[in-house]
Amino acid sequence: MSYYKVLGFEKEPFSTSPDPNYFYLSREHEQALTNTLIELRLRRGLTVILGDIGTGKTTLSRKLIQELKARHDVIFHIILDPTFEDEHIFLRSLARNFEISVDNSYGGALLDVRDALERFLFQKGVTENKAVVLIIDEAQKLSDRSLEVLRVLLNYETNEYKLLQLVLLGQAELNEKINHLPNFSDRISFKYMLNPFSLQETEEMINFRIRRAGYKSKMHLFLKDAIIEIHQATQGYPRRITMLCHKALKELVMRNKSVVNAGVIEDIIQNEMRDGWHRKDPLLLKNSY
Repeated sequence: MSYYKVLGFEKEPFSTSPDPNYFYLSREHEQALTNTLIELRLRRGLTVILGDIGTGKTTLSRKLIQELKARHDVIFHIILDPTFEDEHIFLRSLARNFEISVDNSYGGALLDVRDALERFLFQKGVTENKAVVLIIDEAQKLSDRSLEVLRVLLNYETNEYKLLQLVLLGQAELNEKINHLPNFSDRISFKYMLNPFSLQETEEMINFRIRRAGYKSKMHLFLKDAIIEIHQATQGYPRRITMLCHKALKELVMRNKSVVNAGVIEDIIQNEMRDGWHRKDPLLLKNSY
């Protein structure tokens, strides 16, 4: 039997996979999602979501996709790793993923691929009145040439709206990269920075996920003192909260206990310090800051 079933769950509550059904919408995440959906509906072009590692950007992108799947007037694609050797490979990748036919003679000339993309955007955006959305996760990996490709695609527009809707999600260095390209940064319609959770948001996220996973007991599974320890140890980063809570639940099963208190969290942290894990991830340990 899985550990989570022993504790009264129907599913694993603290998986690190970006499942949108387990995505706790903090105030900031809700603002980012709502504003992004508005930008896409109005077809304003470029949205940029920034945040450190583990602040929930990838899961936010999955939640966005979940929302877009419910609409029949949207065509979308997501790029998870935007590392491309050159602009030609990038453009051909876009054409392939949007199922755009391109003449393959001589590998498909760069100009031919651009023309095919422009015809596609016009056909879908004007003739069929659909929004074409490109979501790029880990966007800080985009090269300057790839950003230039996107800038050119953002130039395709009618008198009323952009033909390509672009959502970039990336770490802080993406902001620095964009700022050095004023012709690109000037096109940003909405820009938002995701920050770590407050103590209250940490508590709300933990309770949200355990209830979503089927925990029905009226007893608090994570005591308040444990949540304080978790927030201090993780600095409020959602991914770290998830990982630490997962370890705490495994400890409950091994110790045959029914609630997570501060002692359980402290023991996990001390064991990781003893094993030398703090050298790999100092932000996980509350004594390192």
